[in-house]
Amino acid sequence: MKTPILTSLSCSTSSSFAHISKLSALALVCLSLGACSATENSTTNAARVNSDGVAKSFNTQTISPTKSSAPSSSVATGQALSLELIMSDPDWLGNQPESPTFSPLGTQIVYQRKQQGSIVRDFFTTNVGQGNGEKVALSKVHEVSYSEIINDHDQDFVAWIYQGDVFAQKRGTNEVMQLTRDSARATNLQYFAPSATEETPNASALGVSFQVGNGFYSVNVEDGAYQQLLSWKFAEKPQVVKPPKDYIAQEQIKLIQYEQVQRKNRQDRQDLRDAIKQQNSTVMSAEFYLPKKHTNVLASLSPNGKHAVIVTRENTPTRSDTDIMPDYIEEDGRIAAKNVRQRVADAKPVTHDIYLVNVETGSQRKLSYVSLPGYNEDVLELEKRENAEAHGETYEANRLPRNIGLLFDWYATERPIRWHDDGEHLALMLEAWDNKDRWIVSMDVTEDKSFSTQHRMHDDAWVNYRFNQFGWLEDSLTLYLLSEQSGYSQLYIKPIDGELNQITDGVFTVDDVRISHDDKYAFYKANKEHPGIYEVYRSDLNTGETLVLTDLNGMTDFMLSPNEDSLLLTHSKLTMPPELYTLELTEQRTAAGNAQRLTNTVSEAFLSYDWQAPSIVAVPSSHTEQPIYSRVYQPSENTSEKRRAVVFNHGAGYLQNAHLGWSGYFREFMFHNFLVEQGYVVLDMDFRASAGYGREWRTAIYRQMGTPEVQDLVDGVDWLVENANVDRQRIGTYGGSYGGFLTFMALFNEPDLFQAGAALRPVSDWAHYNTPYTSNILNTPDVDPLAYERSSPIYFAEGLTKPLLMNAPMVDDNVFFVDVVRLVQRLIELEKEDFETAIYPVEPHGFVQPSSWLDEYRRIYKLFETNL
Repeated sequence: MKTPILTSLSCSTSSSFAHISKLSALALVCLSLGACSATENSTTNAARVNSDGVAKSFNTQTISPTKSSAPSSSVATGQALSLELIMSDPDWLGNQPESPTFSPLGTQIVYQRKQQGSIVRDFFTTNVGQGNGEKVALSKVHEVSYSEIINDHDQDFVAWIYQGDVFAQKRGTNEVMQLTRDSARATNLQYFAPSATEETPNASALGVSFQVGNGFYSVNVEDGAYQQLLSWKFAEKPQVVKPPKDYIAQEQIKLIQYEQVQRKNRQDRQDLRDAIKQQNSTVMSAEFYLPKKHTNVLASLSPNGKHAVIVTRENTPTRSDTDIMPDYIEEDGRIAAKNVRQRVADAKPVTHDIYLVNVETGSQRKLSYVSLPGYNEDVLELEKRENAEAHGETYEANRLPRNIGLLFDWYATERPIRWHDDGEHLALMLEAWDNKDRWIVSMDVTEDKSFSTQHRMHDDAWVNYRFNQFGWLEDSLTLYLLSEQSGYSQLYIKPIDGELNQITDGVFTVDDVRISHDDKYAFYKANKEHPGIYEVYRSDLNTGETLVLTDLNGMTDFMLSPNEDSLLLTHSKLTMPPELYTLELTEQRTAAGNAQRLTNTVSEAFLSYDWQAPSIVAVPSSHTEQPIYSRVYQPSENTSEKRRAVVFNHGAGYLQNAHLGWSGYFREFMFHNFLVEQGYVVLDMDFRASAGYGREWRTAIYRQMGTPEVQDLVDGVDWLVENANVDRQRIGTYGGSYGGFLTFMALFNEPDLFQAGAALRPVSDWAHYNTPYTSNILNTPDVDPLAYERSSPIYFAEGLTKPLLMNAPMVDDNVFFVDVVRLVQRLIELEKEDFETAIYPVEPHGFVQPSSWLDEYRRIYKLFETNL
């Protein structure tokens, strides 16, 4: 239970941290980045795309950025790169701003920055003209760091959670009030306005409500009054007088008067307790009992405290005792067995049960999915039929109810349960376990009705785990939502009793939507001008009129200030890491001038090198009308001699790397510069399955991972030979995680494409990977084994004829070490000769030790030098 306190804390710098990472805690994509990919500004001069043509196609010309301008450096320029420097502790690049946000009242900009030589982050506050700003004292960290924050301008205070405790600050004051202080951890923070109704949805909040364990609590901001609002248990509801369990018990009660009296006494005492709860407001009476074999998924209390939604699932194990990973390098010198996740091959369908509880009456009911369109469709009928026919069997369609539950977007911070401010209207985002449907539903909780479907998005491949933002407008019963139904993520408005209205439209992706307090505008980022250029836009929700707010020509993320008078920007270029900028907005929330740079955190050592910015090239595709956008690094010196080349395969599958911003693959960026110095050409492709290019590009790999991507690699190699003076017989490839998987698929299925390849932390058999990522693309092995056999390199290992290096971290809980172990055994049994394996005993999926990075890339470089 939370302990209420009401403490005023002097707040000389009222600031805040806390933007929950865009990458979900699931982190279930095959990332091998080694660093966050953020953004910054310098004066890269890139060819711009004619916006008139945006609705038809992206511009396909090559973008060749010039060298970014940089502050003068005392370090000598032109110094040759070395693998020792590139793979050393990245602190030498400088430590860039992380997790930027605004203070609770919006008076300061807050960010984190890693300490040199330490994993510890410090908080900084800054503002226009303050540069990098000042480090926040540890005694003030609670004023700038938060895991959750609520800031509604209809209320006279803002509140947040820091390390599980609740804090608040009234507008126009410098006092921070600590409302709770104990070891329990609060979550699900929101304003608590028990007087709010549909007629007065903006009633002033008396305080805040929050969840601790299996209960909701509230604290009054004025006087610290604290109460528990409701609780629930996963157990059978107690019965003080139970019916007799058998004939013997029945006769005992009938014959023995003493037992009759005891039963009556127990019932009388319980009746008294119930009457007190109902008639005495000082007693917490809202206790609910849910299936005892269930566990929590998510819960949410209405703003007026009258209703709550509790979502549960059956409490079955999500892993088995055999899901372990040995860790050979332990402090005690022994071998430790680490628990790891379940494999997709072992996954079982999951359904979420949704309960609506009435806090005032104590009633509860389980909500049904029957009203959802398609709730019982056999959406995998074609896939099941194909698999059955492959085994000489016949499949009959089966329309059983589908497994359905809440949809948790991997990249968003919002929860899939959203209450309107009136406390009476509820919206939820649901998904099918089979990944083929997403529903946004609403209901009036004061009426005994089923869900009303506001939007259904069906995808024959899979519903994207990004672009699932939705929520209520503040002053009307209208929802906003993102949907890929047009082929690209676009913004829509949907009154609950009206038609769907599309706000944005085009061949570009809309993301990170923020709605203005007056419901007039939507702010968002999009790649309208070019797939690799992200700017910030503002659209009028009534007219659809759109205004571009930034013109920074790179990768730009943003936050809208609490007062909506400025944008906090994180911006980067191809050769410059991310820095913070601010852009002032007018009263009409248009851009008032150019963005102003705040921070300068890149080191002089990094700036002293003459980094080559890759050109962004639209490589023609032989399989699609859309080109394959790619980064190309080329030596500046002309030569008649044919060059060697390396093709880099990015990780994650659904990731964009051929953009005009700083890449999360910063070591690879430097390595590619190093290779260029040695005379290599380097190609880095956004093959099909990459992010940023729409739904068709994303789902091209459905049930055939590794086939479209390798086709694109073939086109890339052809382009290198025809346009970059490259010798077709001197091209190698490498990549990590998903990129390692593609290295396998290319070497095994197109043995003449590359002369050598390095697969780092690679997937060899998708049946051993995780469920949320893999089941989207390949369904599950019990349903669609053909998809796994088409997509897993281990089935094609006999095709290996060229030198292969496999670099495998041994404590990788993402792509297990066993993926390499099983493939090595397969290659041995196939009597293959030209392969070798390097193991890294202390490394997880993303390497940590500089010595491991150096060893890995020395081996990669040696592979290319030896074979190309």
